[in-house]
Amino acid sequence: MKFVLATQNPKKLKEMSAILGELGVEVVSEADLGVKIEVEETGETFAENSLLKAKAVIEATKLPAIADDSGLCVDALNGGPGVYSARFGGEGLDDIGRYRLLLQMMHGQADRRAHFHTTITCAFPNGDILQNDGEVEGTIAFAPMGENGFGYDPVFFVPDKRKTFATAHGGRESGDLAPRQGTAGVQGNAQELSCGTSIKKDKDKEILWN
Repeated sequence: MKFVLATQNPKKLKEMSAILGELGVEVVSEADLGVKIEVEETGETFAENSLLKAKAVIEATKLPAIADDSGLCVDALNGGPGVYSARFGGEGLDDIGRYRLLLQMMHGQADRRAHFHTTITCAFPNGDILQNDGEVEGTIAFAPMGENGFGYDPVFFVPDKRKTFATAHGGRESGDLAPRQGTAGVQGNAQELSCGTSIKKDKDKEILWN
C-alpha cells in the first residue's frame, strides 16, 4: 500500500517512513510525485487542518494520503502556540527562532507543563477518512538539549524519560518516546472499509488502512 505524505519537510517524511515502514506501508512525498501542494491551514483544530492537507493531496495525486497536524500546547500560554506552532512568531523565524522565542516567553515561569499533540488523518479517494489523536505529556526545558528531530524537539522534555525529544536516539521517530501515538490509534471496522487491511503495530494497538 502506498500513501502520499502531505508534507514538504524531509525530516517529517523520514519520521513517518520510520514509523510506517515496518508495517509494510510505503510512504512517498509530494516531491517524489513531482507535485507541490500549498494548503492554507485555516482550521481551528488540529483535526481540521490535518483533513484539509489530506484532501488537497488526494485532489492533486488521486492516491491515498496521510496528513498530520501537530503542535506544542503549553499550559502557561493557555494552550499556545497550539495549531499555530509552525507559524509561532511570524514568517521570519525558523525552528530555532521559534523555540528561542518560546524560551523567552517562559522565562521566570514556574509552571512549565506542556503536551505535544498530533492528529493523524488517513484519507482515501473513495471518501473514507480515518483520524486519531495522540499526545505526549512533558514540560518546557530551561535550555535546548539535543540535535535530533525538528521543531520544538530540543525544548520539549519528557520527565519519565529524563530527555527531550531531540536527545532521544533518532529524534521523534524513536520508539521509546512515541510522539506519533496517533499513527497507532487510527482504528475502525475493516468490514466497513472498501478494502480494509488490518496492520499490527504492536500487541495492543492496531491501524486499519483502506
